[in-house]
Amino acid sequence: MTAPGSQEGPQVAGTGPARPRVLRVAGSLVEITCPTTVAMHETVVLGAARVPGEVVAIQDDTATVQAYEYTGGLAPGHPAEPEGRPLSVRLSPDLLGGVFDGLLRPLAGAGDFLTGRSGGVPDRRSWQFTPRVSAGARVAAGDTLGEIAATVPLRLLAPPGRSGEVTGMASAGGHSTDDVLGVVGGHQVRMAQSWPVRRPRPVVERLPADRPLHTGQRAVDLLFPVALGSTVAVPGGFGTGKTMLLQQIAKWCDADVIVYVGCGERGNEMADVMEELAELTDPRTGGLLVERTVTIANTSNMPMMAREASVHTGATVAEYFRDMGLDVVLIADSTSRWAEALREFSSRMGELPAEEGYPAGLASRLAAFYERAAAVRTPGGATGSVTVIGAVSPPGGDRTEPVTAHTERFVRCLWSLDRDLAYARHYPAVSWADSFSRDAPALVTSQTRSGDPGWAARRERVARLLAESDRLADLVELVGITALPPRERISVLAGRLLREGVIQQNALSPSDAYSAPEKSAALVEASLAVIDRCLELVSSGAPVDTVEAVDFTPLLRARESAGPTGTARVAAARNTVLARLRELA
Repeated sequence: MTAPGSQEGPQVAGTGPARPRVLRVAGSLVEITCPTTVAMHETVVLGAARVPGEVVAIQDDTATVQAYEYTGGLAPGHPAEPEGRPLSVRLSPDLLGGVFDGLLRPLAGAGDFLTGRSGGVPDRRSWQFTPRVSAGARVAAGDTLGEIAATVPLRLLAPPGRSGEVTGMASAGGHSTDDVLGVVGGHQVRMAQSWPVRRPRPVVERLPADRPLHTGQRAVDLLFPVALGSTVAVPGGFGTGKTMLLQQIAKWCDADVIVYVGCGERGNEMADVMEELAELTDPRTGGLLVERTVTIANTSNMPMMAREASVHTGATVAEYFRDMGLDVVLIADSTSRWAEALREFSSRMGELPAEEGYPAGLASRLAAFYERAAAVRTPGGATGSVTVIGAVSPPGGDRTEPVTAHTERFVRCLWSLDRDLAYARHYPAVSWADSFSRDAPALVTSQTRSGDPGWAARRERVARLLAESDRLADLVELVGITALPPRERISVLAGRLLREGVIQQNALSPSDAYSAPEKSAALVEASLAVIDRCLELVSSGAPVDTVEAVDFTPLLRARESAGPTGTARVAAARNTVLARLRELA
């Protein structure tokens, strides 16, 4: 008797080995018979619609498959086809400028949306290839076989684990990603390749993370810098500006390639990201920023397990470009939604829940994800990096909840977003009291080499002044500003000048959305010069009320009146305020 809803009849005895069949469908969990050998994490396609899934449990001759798509219409008796490989994705230069789902499948219409708005994204069907080795040469895994013309310099590499004599190379010219461009040790090499998403790509060694990633955001670059190849967590409650900060970093940081993973976020937010990327000019190339961005959009209405896979997919894409000697920033917004997918999956599997229902292995899963960030030497001898920046959305802003607490253990930088700063319209709302950067000591030498030996001293003094201002703010609320001694009143003034004139930044201003290192340094030095002059005046007996009454507006507005790289207007604003202070002497 044919199983209900089956598309094929039962196997006839003696006509061949039994084929895997669907036994039971419970939402996205599907049980199948496995008369043939299957392995954990092997991919399986289910039914005539070929719904993709992954083996998550095996017991005797039954395997449990977690489907990555809607299982409506799938019924007992339908065929199941193991593919003999773990979940893998197709990696190629075509990823640049594209929008994909959590399994790295192109989202219908998304690419057209971007190219339609940009009016000039290059044709992705053909790439200009220039060979760099010839037939007869011997190469090792990871060696460069040729170069691919793109917005960023791409390379055709000998695949991992493949070495030997080059027995053929394609001629220079336009080629598609599926063309055979070379033969190494009998293995055909194409631009496109497949790689399992949960397996990190091989490297020769991990290098010290001692080169700064310039984000263009003063609150980050000045107080809590991050190194290329490091890790960052951005915890913050609803409305504190996590997505806006991550979008700003995606737009303005000096990485070669941006991989933006929208993991469980609202669809309108992802639409905003894509729209802005399509319109934004890349300050590095003069072209479009979208041309060196890979967007993975797995929104909250998409399948839960595709959301779980999306962060691994993003890490695999980042490592693919890293192996070409590029610096890649992987932005995951947000890892809390990813952890919620793990919790939901754990509940469906009947696993014993740990704290707040999350699986017992949550900490190890988070650690494995952030571990894929690194500055490395590739098998081909190049140096590249993957920097991971993950947003965390603690319910109610509770940073003691498991995802936030575990994440803080594994990252080197923490940009904690403060609700009070956000509600006061101070953006980015990065808290200087609750954030940290373990990369800062390692970056001092790099900043000195780049011609800024005073960077560490400025950072230390700004942090000290902000901390002192915060301490005094509580006293001011109790006794009032006039009850404080003159020098402490100047400390309160110093905190305001630094917060409003340096740390605060307007993402909607063409002049202030991005701040080059030289402009940031100029703003800090100008503010410190004014603060020092105020301290000198009160020390010499000038009335503190008179000092506080000075119009500091030119200094506070310098961050917007000066261009993204301008320092002359900052210096002019500083001189104007210093001249007004000299009149009080």
